[in-house]
Amino acid sequence: MTPDVHHSEAVRRAPKPVARLVGTIAAISAGGAAVAAVAGFAGLAYAVARFVVTPAKSHHERLRVVAVDRGSATVSLESTPDTRLPGRYGFHFDDGRGYARLGDVISDDGRIVVRHIEAVDEGDLSKARRGGFLGWYYRRPADLGLPFTDVEIATPIGPAPAWLVPPVDAVPTHDEMSDRWAVVVHGRGVVRAETLRGVPAFREEGYATLVVSYRNDGEAPHSDDHRYGLGLTEWADVEAAVDYAVEHGATSVVLMGWSMGGALVLQTALRSKHRGLIDGLVLESPVVDWRTVLTYQGDHLHLPRSVQRAVFRILGGARLSTITGQSTPIDFDALDLVLGATKLTAPILLLHSDDDGFVPSTASRALAEARPDLVDIESYSVARHTKLWNVDPERFDQRIRGWLRALPARSSAAPSSGRTATRGRRSAADRG
Repeated sequence: MTPDVHHSEAVRRAPKPVARLVGTIAAISAGGAAVAAVAGFAGLAYAVARFVVTPAKSHHERLRVVAVDRGSATVSLESTPDTRLPGRYGFHFDDGRGYARLGDVISDDGRIVVRHIEAVDEGDLSKARRGGFLGWYYRRPADLGLPFTDVEIATPIGPAPAWLVPPVDAVPTHDEMSDRWAVVVHGRGVVRAETLRGVPAFREEGYATLVVSYRNDGEAPHSDDHRYGLGLTEWADVEAAVDYAVEHGATSVVLMGWSMGGALVLQTALRSKHRGLIDGLVLESPVVDWRTVLTYQGDHLHLPRSVQRAVFRILGGARLSTITGQSTPIDFDALDLVLGATKLTAPILLLHSDDDGFVPSTASRALAEARPDLVDIESYSVARHTKLWNVDPERFDQRIRGWLRALPARSSAAPSSGRTATRGRRSAADRG
């Protein structure tokens, strides 16, 4: 294939805005090889940028199932940094129609991991050839034996489903079951079941908990552009959940976000009209700064820095962002909470593993260093991304519960319009 043919084929297959972009750049390029290089560069940058803001339409099931032994209730999976982690996990297969709960590692020879099968809730695991390894474990509140009510949150783009879990000893249907509420927010590419692991800690400490969905997650309504705003648009759906809590008696709200849900929670803390009622944030493997995350992932994929810079220009440009289908460009400065650390007023419990592998802990550590008066950081070394509960559920629950119990002392001296923490991070001896 000659360079000229390669260029014309790339332009023909690309979306029209990308084709125009390639054509414009190619017009000032010299020679067929340069034209072909421009086409490949622009096409790659476009593909990466589009992936960042496009919700997944199918379950990712790339993990190979080697064998299932019903007699010993074990499954053999290819060994990866995730599948060899200690603890309990979920495993989906058959394009999400099947679901199993897996227990501890029995053996790992570096190629194959054998894990105990605790339950197969749906489907026939013995027929599975590939699947997806999850930190969720629980899929519904009933899996934890929790009472709950299905409710709808009136978001700006339509009703979004949520689970309302009452605190211990409260009546589930009572309008004012507690004056303390928690709103828990899942991450990118998953659904609200991800956050169920965090609910018991709030429940035991007297919080009514809303387990929410948000636009484009497959449960809530989709936005007109069907694209992620990386927190800049979705926060409005979290705000609607806070509205619901306030309407039902909340006078104190704690927000918890997992992964991209952390970005949503941080934006809500900055922008909410109820800012004076938001008494704390719990962030689990959070996106604190999207530039750090996307650069880390780009380096992991060996993308040239020139392509990475182009991705940021596409996503953040007023005109270029339209080629990915976005209705509005991404303001990466607004999403950088290390840069905007001085704007934060609520105490933060930050939980992150240094071996995350997806959202590096560097931005979390930078936020803790920038605001030692607000941020308590709990660092893990072996938990990967959003699997901190799975590795050590007792440590996870006790750390959150201890931090929640300390909240009144942290914020009691602050005015309701914008609370300022009165304590910094606790020593290791005080944790949990």
